[in-house]
Amino acid sequence: METIKCLVIDDEELARALLQTYIAKLDFLELIGSVESPVEALHFMRSETVDLLFLDIQMPEIKGTDFAKMVPTTTQVIFTTAYSEYALEGFELNALDYLLKPITFERFLTAVNKMGPAPETAKVDETLTVKSGYDLHKLRYGDIRYVESDSEYVIYHTIDKKIMSNQSLKSLEHLLPNWLFMRVHRSYIVNKTAVTGLKDRQLLLSDTQIPVSARYMERVRKELF
Repeated sequence: METIKCLVIDDEELARALLQTYIAKLDFLELIGSVESPVEALHFMRSETVDLLFLDIQMPEIKGTDFAKMVPTTTQVIFTTAYSEYALEGFELNALDYLLKPITFERFLTAVNKMGPAPETAKVDETLTVKSGYDLHKLRYGDIRYVESDSEYVIYHTIDKKIMSNQSLKSLEHLLPNWLFMRVHRSYIVNKTAVTGLKDRQLLLSDTQIPVSARYMERVRKELF
């Protein structure tokens, strides 16, 4: 897949920062600009080709829905807003999608995948078949929070259960999609979207703490924060 060039327009700094973080997690997206007003964006788009526009609706000077009528037809638009009442207006403008704040990474991914063919295993609702004893389990990628090594076994920690399987973490590292999962320790692989913070050398997955090895710390900071 060719790189999709993205421009973020939002008058809220935190909203721009969140989208920038999400874009940085996906190799097929390239952030070429982040501005706080449509007026700035107009100047920017005169000299840059934009494939995908993340466009807030409620902004000073020009509403996002009005600005969307000015962009080239080759530029796809994903509206972002805290107000659900604008959804119909957004879709009437043939927007690619409409994201209601606060935007989760899973919902963001669903939206950008509408741009065209997804990269390899690039959907969180795809499944992995796991053998546990005589049983077979189909696990959604998005439901796997982290995987822990336990001697000759691994333990899948999902949203609602634990499953033990006779596998190695090394084999899983190559099997699980690296845009979504990351090795952070000799004994742990985590789902990037489940990470909520970093405290000292511990990754926080809500109320769960996962140790980060020194060899992985730089990559963790770069890709997750």
